[in-house]
Amino acid sequence: MRTELFTFEGHDGVELSARLDLPDGAPLSTALMAHCFTCGKDIPAARRIATRLADMGIAVLRFDFTGLGHSKGEFENTSFSTNISDLVAAAAALDARGMDVDLLIGHSLGGAAVLRAAHEIPSVKAVATIGAPFEPGNVTRHFAGALDTIARDGVGEVELGGRKLRIGQGFVDDISGVNLEQAIATLKPALLVLHAPRDETVSIDSAARIFMAAKHPKSFVTLDDADHLITRAADAEYAADVIAAWATRYLDLRRAAPPIGAPEGVTRVTEVATDGFAQDIVASGGKHHIKADEPAAYGGTDRGMSPYQLMAASLGACTSMTLRMYAQRKSWPLQGVSVDVTHGRMHAQDAPSAGGERIDRFRREIWLKGPLDDAQRTRLLEIADRCPVHRTLEIGATVETVLHEPAAEDAAADAPAA
Repeated sequence: MRTELFTFEGHDGVELSARLDLPDGAPLSTALMAHCFTCGKDIPAARRIATRLADMGIAVLRFDFTGLGHSKGEFENTSFSTNISDLVAAAAALDARGMDVDLLIGHSLGGAAVLRAAHEIPSVKAVATIGAPFEPGNVTRHFAGALDTIARDGVGEVELGGRKLRIGQGFVDDISGVNLEQAIATLKPALLVLHAPRDETVSIDSAARIFMAAKHPKSFVTLDDADHLITRAADAEYAADVIAAWATRYLDLRRAAPPIGAPEGVTRVTEVATDGFAQDIVASGGKHHIKADEPAAYGGTDRGMSPYQLMAASLGACTSMTLRMYAQRKSWPLQGVSVDVTHGRMHAQDAPSAGGERIDRFRREIWLKGPLDDAQRTRLLEIADRCPVHRTLEIGATVETVLHEPAAEDAAADAPAA
């Protein structure tokens, strides 16, 4: 994934700051993401989802609403309606670049905003909400103690999520009058509702009301015990996976098939979290996705195959494919292949010092189904050793490693807050 800094004019002409996360190849689709109330474009959940979608070939624009993060303007002069206008302006900026928005993703109040904005962005085919409120006006309960001051002075300072912000009376009046039911009932794009039953900020009842008000196609997925901001890496990972898998039903993510013999492209491995060893693995521009991990006994979280199990899987898959290709070429009656691979994991310090014993040993057991004669079965056993992965394991390979310097914008995003 590569990231570009992106700016565009918001609802009142001020410059808004955004990040455009792009796949390595040409984008197959474009998504626009709206963050939660008073949050920013770089919260972990937004970054995680954007990374997963970019790996699938979907470009993702995430931006700071007016007066937040790196965007200009005064937050106290914004409202729910101006947030919708900023989303529409972001879509227009992407359209000017030749990137029609196909997917809208909104978190919390941003989820309510995308439900409204979808009606003003004709290209949208799918909308996903995370922890979205059915009644956006309920957000004012988080600063109820300041409502009298805001009403008296026209603006008041509140503390939300450890941040002090100035809220204007215009925001209170605007959001208090919002009714999403009609917007949801007339929504044409497909809808995905994600919500955590234990969400203490926005009740699960909101998700139920959004889902019931919408027409099909619609889907509802629980985020189990995730918190409202999806702060745990595993929860953000799950939400990203669900959105990515669901989106494939409504977005055309097909790439032209490469010619035979062409390089297979990049296989990208990305760490899921720092509290274990879970990894995301994507290939073919994100079309294929698996997870890797280590067992709990080795300090992992056991959410995927270990690296050596993946290696064993490569050997087994390559063996089976090689036998099938040979049998097809010979028109032999091979009806099925099954390969069991086990790996003897012996670390270098434990290896015998003499006798030429290898540090790693793979044992492969092959089952061949079908009315094959003895000569055919013997020949197929010989062919198994011609599997390219088998040969690579036997003769070894050269690995070239390059360390990339972090991009300036990534370094800024990762820097601790002042």
